[in-house]
Amino acid sequence: MKFIKLLMLSITVALASCENPKSETKDTVETPETVQDEREFYQIKIYSFSSEDQIVTVDNYLKNAFIPAVKKQGIDKVGVFKFRTNETDTVQKTYVLLPFKSLEQFKTLDTKLLEDGEYTSAGSDYINANYDNPPYDHIESIVLQAFTDMPIMQVPNLNGPREDRIYELRSYESPTEKYYRNKVDMFNAGGEILLFDQLDFNAVFYGEVLSGPKMPNLMYMTTHDNMASREKNWEAFVDSPEWKELIAMPKYENNVNHADIWFLYPTEYSDY
Repeated sequence: MKFIKLLMLSITVALASCENPKSETKDTVETPETVQDEREFYQIKIYSFSSEDQIVTVDNYLKNAFIPAVKKQGIDKVGVFKFRTNETDTVQKTYVLLPFKSLEQFKTLDTKLLEDGEYTSAGSDYINANYDNPPYDHIESIVLQAFTDMPIMQVPNLNGPREDRIYELRSYESPTEKYYRNKVDMFNAGGEILLFDQLDFNAVFYGEVLSGPKMPNLMYMTTHDNMASREKNWEAFVDSPEWKELIAMPKYENNVNHADIWFLYPTEYSDY
């Protein structure tokens, strides 16, 4: 297990997904510095609503104005998801997932969007909404950086109908920054990411939260064709000898003190 882990860390992300990677060459070996340079930044924007009119306005804005405009800025693979409400959380929400090549790209995006005439025209109802009729109740924004062992966001390979798909977004909080770094290490050096990959969890991203409401925490998203396959995958994960060995290691004890799980499904205009 450790040998496989070290081998996969030493080659490119593309080769790492192959079952039988070729021998290392000058072109395929990655140093820690190049992996660090490749790591994307992410923003998760969470819109909360109290009316159907708000939901329709934001959907129209995202589909017809926002996504076309951000793609002009070189931002691909934009995810838009709906929250599966439950008994304890009945608030309707829309989640937007954006990948950035740099923090500078993130910082300048809003300014560049407002300089785009097509964007301001297509998104006029949203952009120019009155103060007494806003298109949402509030927006929560979370900024992350990709883990070293998965520096680039991936589009999952799913076959089921979009409305049945499970996009499982998780947040793991730690009691202190030191324990948080330990949990991140558990995913990377410990092999947790590799195990998810081996069990076909179709991860979209793993991210260190740089700014958010529940720090210190990490977040990640795995995907499944439906809830039945999700349950089957997690059962295989919990029962795997690799996980049992990992969770029993004393050095990884007590590194998570709270976990949140949100079940989402992609809109018809989402890239995922």
